[in-house]
Amino acid sequence: MSQDTQFFWDGAREHRLLIQRCVGCGVLRHPPGPTCPSCHGFDWDAVPVSGLGTVRSFVVQHHPPAPGFDGPAPIVLVELEEGVRLVSNFDGGITDLAIGVPVEVFFLDQEEGWTLPQFRRVPGSALNRRGT
Repeated sequence: MSQDTQFFWDGAREHRLLIQRCVGCGVLRHPPGPTCPSCHGFDWDAVPVSGLGTVRSFVVQHHPPAPGFDGPAPIVLVELEEGVRLVSNFDGGITDLAIGVPVEVFFLDQEEGWTLPQFRRVPGSALNRRGT
């Protein structure tokens, strides 16, 4: 956690997904940083986003075993409806995962006091293995 990411983790603790926005040009950016990559402005705020998105890519970590996972750990690149992309854990079986799958954020409270935003398949969504 840093000065640039504090808002993100505070929002997660409140079960809200917050993304950094440039005050000057309105561009959303993630991961957070001190300056806007678009206009190079220093002023920013944080805005809540829907938490709905689409899996754009994924990997499955088999080794070394990831702490907190009983088996392989699926990791997804999610493009949110707002156009920002995040890397996160995927909650669900590997058979539930494919490029193009609609996902939603949920928040997992950890014993250490952290709350982690993670993604799961939108209930009732179809699984299309061709990624369309």
